[in-house]
Amino acid sequence: MTLRVARAALFAMVPAELLLAVLLVSGVPLPHPVIVAAEVAVAAVLVLEAVAAYRLFREARRAGAGRRASWRTAYERLVPVQVRRIMGFDWKGLTSLALWAARRRDGVPPGATAHSYSGAQTSTMLMFLFAMVVELVGLEIILRAIDAPAGLRAVVFVIDAYSILIVLAIVAACITRPHVVTEDEIRLRYGAFFDLRVPRHLIADVRRVRNYDEKGMVRVTDDHLAIAVASQTNVVIELTEPVTATRPLGRRVKVSTIRFYTDDPSAALTALRRTRSPVPE
Repeated sequence: MTLRVARAALFAMVPAELLLAVLLVSGVPLPHPVIVAAEVAVAAVLVLEAVAAYRLFREARRAGAGRRASWRTAYERLVPVQVRRIMGFDWKGLTSLALWAARRRDGVPPGATAHSYSGAQTSTMLMFLFAMVVELVGLEIILRAIDAPAGLRAVVFVIDAYSILIVLAIVAACITRPHVVTEDEIRLRYGAFFDLRVPRHLIADVRRVRNYDEKGMVRVTDDHLAIAVASQTNVVIELTEPVTATRPLGRRVKVSTIRFYTDDPSAALTALRRTRSPVPE
């Protein structure tokens, strides 16, 4: 019961606190009792979260877990998986920006072949990014022309700048996190949002297809998984037995057929059909 109340209070507090901060920064006058009541409510929610986290920590410790593992268990039980996944997207996106600047890629070991999939969407996303920059500048000019408060202009600027950063992170993640084929597995990815490892010994058949009407980025229908880029897939893998895939927000599904997109499907087919090297004695 305490865990449910703590989660509900956390979800209610974050948007309410953001709204209050935006109003204050924008120069909107608020009655002093409203501000005091809001801060008291925030303090109460923080205390409730701390109590719930400590109870979960004690339960894990009684079960024999170590201190670090117990805090991790408390965090995972207190914070819903969807929230944790979204936080992970932000962190991986920022890491991808650093990798992009350093001209490096994530998860491509020596001897593996990397297969990019960003070619079909990067130019479109960069055009969208340019439009967002124009919008940021245009809004700033309009807000100055109507003598909008400096606080309001700052809020709009931060929101637009953060949106631009997110789009850049998505572009960088798709470039620096390609599909990867090793002797043991194929790793299928879509930026920071999706990551699936498929052992090569489970692959029954691999062939080229041409689909231009895929719906969604990662879509599962029955036991068919589609990892589309710009509504396209061009390689399909049939498995001898299902594998477990984790969708972007944490839901797990079993799939036995996988369609995905790569910029060079011929190279991907060659890598997947290549005979694995024998294991040395």
